[in-house]
Formats: sequence, structure tokens, C-alpha cells
Amino acid sequence: MKIALIGYGKMGQAIEKVAVERGHEIVCIIDIDNQEDFNSSAFRSADVAIEFTTPTTAYDNIKKCFEREVKVVTGSTGWQKEHWQEISELCEHGLNTLFWSSNFSLGVYLFNKLNAQLAQLMTPHENYAPHIVETHHVHKLDAPSGTAITIAEGLLKNYPRLTDWVKRNIVHSDGSTEHCADAKPDELPVDAIREGEVPGTHEVIYDSDFDEITITHRAKSRGGFVLGAVLAAEYTYTHEGLLTMDDLFKGM
Repeated sequence: MKIALIGYGKMGQAIEKVAVERGHEIVCIIDIDNQEDFNSSAFRSADVAIEFTTPTTAYDNIKKCFEREVKVVTGSTGWQKEHWQEISELCEHGLNTLFWSSNFSLGVYLFNKLNAQLAQLMTPHENYAPHIVETHHVHKLDAPSGTAITIAEGLLKNYPRLTDWVKRNIVHSDGSTEHCADAKPDELPVDAIREGEVPGTHEVIYDSDFDEITITHRAKSRGGFVLGAVLAAEYTYTHEGLLTMDDLFKGM
């Protein structure tokens, strides 16, 4: 499979290594200083582009891939609220192909399934109040993380006593806390912590006066995300339309 990489930071470089180890060819690497290479024959020859950039550039990158008839896998977050409907429509009937996930870790996928089941079990027990805490490295730009938002949305779908989530607190690397909003009784609080070089930790916590129930996913390295992204590209190579981790797991 011929792969183009869009974004060549730590994730892009790690994806390159794993993709090559799995027998794939990197035919084009696009970063901030060579955007003109979207028009190159090398980029157009790619079977799949893997995109890991920023919330402000991901949407444009996806559109450029579609315009050049290149399938795209992206883990970028922060663009969906404004552009998801448009991108979804562009993928209808297989006219374009996008595989999107806020987190490509297979462990996080299983964690999301457990989160949904736990929410269903906890719904009748009004003495427990849920909240979410995510912790990431200091270089992460968005807070809360896209994964935390996905976890929150998964909980809300299975926990009818809450109607929405709210960003409550951000704890910065210097230890200071930025209070963003108070959660209403029907809102799910989400807190974000930025410290050191933590790859990513997500906790769903149900708290009562007597005890606490917590499920946690703690990444030990970027390895799980990287392998998952390459597996997603391999799946995308032979499939069309709007694809997710649900599709990938069905195909395993």
C-alpha cells in the first residue's frame, strides 16, 4: 500500500516507522513547509493519506485529499462541530472515503464499549454522580481531548439523566486551575489536566457519599495509537465511505 503522511510531528514519524515495518511504502510526506506537495504526482499516487495535524488545518487537509481522489485517515479533532455534516455528505455513496477516530488505540475502543455498559448499569442509581478527568502532555493544544469528548458523548447516549457535557476545570502545567464553568444538575463535568509528557489518561468516575467507582484507560506510549492508525489505513485501502473504529473491529 502506498501511504502519504500529512503532518510529520512525533505521531507522523512513529506512523512512518510502523507502516514501513508492515511492508507499506511512504510515497509523500507533507508538513507545514511544503504544502505545495498536495499537487505532486507522488501525493496523487497514494492509496491512503494518514493525517495528524491540528484542529485549524485538518478540515482543509481532508478536502484537499478528496479533491485529489485520495482516501484519508485522520485522528485530528476540533473540526467536527463546524464541518462534520459537510464531510459526511461528501462521503455518501462512497464518493469520497474518510476514516475518522478521536483515538485509534484498540484499548480505548474497548474502554468506550465498557463506558457505555457501565453508564447503563449506573443510570438507576441516582446517588452516584459521574464526571470525566483526562490528563495529557503539556504540548496538547485542545482541552478537553477529542477522546474525552467521545467518552462523554458515549456516556450521555446511555445515561438519560444527563443531557450534555460541560468543560469544568483545566489544570495547567504550572499547577494553576482555570475554572471554565459550573456543571448544571443535568450536565456531565469534564476536567482536563496538562502535565509533563503523559501520553494520555482518561477516567470515568461515579462518585457518591459512600464510595467511588472508576474505570481508567492509561496509555503507556504512543504505540497503541500508531498501530491503530496503520490498521485503519489498511482497512480504508479496501473500503469506501465514512468509516470508524466500529467498522475496523467488525472486519477483524
